[in-house]
Amino acid sequence: MQALSKNRAEPGIWLVSAPVPEPATNEVLIKVHMTGICGTDLHIYNWDGWAQRNIHVPRIIGHEFVGEITAVGPGVSGFDIGDRVTAEGHVTCGLCRNCRAGKRHLCHLAVGIGGGRDGAFAEYLVVPAANLWKVHPDIPSRIAAIMDPLGNAVHTALSFDLVGEDLLITGAGPIGIMAAAVSRFVGARHVVITDVNDYRLELARRTTTCHAVNASRTSLDEVVRELNMSNGFDVGLEMSGNPQAFSDMISHMYHGGHIGLLGFLPPTTAINWDDIIFKGLHLKGIYGRELFETWYKMTQLLRSGLDMAPVITHEFPVAEYHQAFEVVHSGECGKVLLDWQ
Repeated sequence: MQALSKNRAEPGIWLVSAPVPEPATNEVLIKVHMTGICGTDLHIYNWDGWAQRNIHVPRIIGHEFVGEITAVGPGVSGFDIGDRVTAEGHVTCGLCRNCRAGKRHLCHLAVGIGGGRDGAFAEYLVVPAANLWKVHPDIPSRIAAIMDPLGNAVHTALSFDLVGEDLLITGAGPIGIMAAAVSRFVGARHVVITDVNDYRLELARRTTTCHAVNASRTSLDEVVRELNMSNGFDVGLEMSGNPQAFSDMISHMYHGGHIGLLGFLPPTTAINWDDIIFKGLHLKGIYGRELFETWYKMTQLLRSGLDMAPVITHEFPVAEYHQAFEVVHSGECGKVLLDWQ
């Protein structure tokens, strides 16, 4: 089969020929139809410090996908050949304290598809049946291919009561934009999303009703005055990984407010602890999705009318993967898909 593999410890990804994997006990074989390129895949492509610390080569990468089951291993029940599926990207141990308590998203031994084990950027993929999610007939495959990052947005946004609340999102990447759409859909009042990338801010405006603000030209003080907000923001979703954006968020939060942290902030990021302590702010670190409550929630949101199609801006055949990664690297895009059929 064809696959995109990180074959060498240097920048780049290579289209290679690899053996079709075989499903073992409790596993299934999936014929991949479409995949989404994630920021993590770009880290691996660029071979930055994070990738060098976390990826062992060679490795078939990718974890956002939709496909069809073509074979099932011994012990699999509840899934059949021909089922259209996607999957949770974290393969958990099942035995640790959190797994046994039903909190698999907090498993400290989780292994990532496309990181710790071979991933979805291939014609075929083997996944444990316990990680599968059947795609509802109402959901198009191109949307199902991005349910993994949509799950990040849904998990982060639905961690807090948003009804009637004023919300600040830092970072108008695809997940930030999806979080803005989810927040508006479930009843947030003002949704403000900040970035310095005008393309993505305009994409946010096209995707949902929000106040998209270029932070290099407009301050949050101006935004608060324009929206006639008497206090600060009730909820903040940090999705930029930018220390200055995070600092601005903290200083504009209302007392007792909640912040969800999904962006990868640098380890040296400084925090004004006076604002955290004296405002009584609540900070929650978020990684991945809740298994499988988030998957249920996003399925029902999509079936209820949440429209994520505008977030997908580019689609390429897999043979043009270099161009696809160049588009992602440029930042002039939303979600970028690769077609494997």
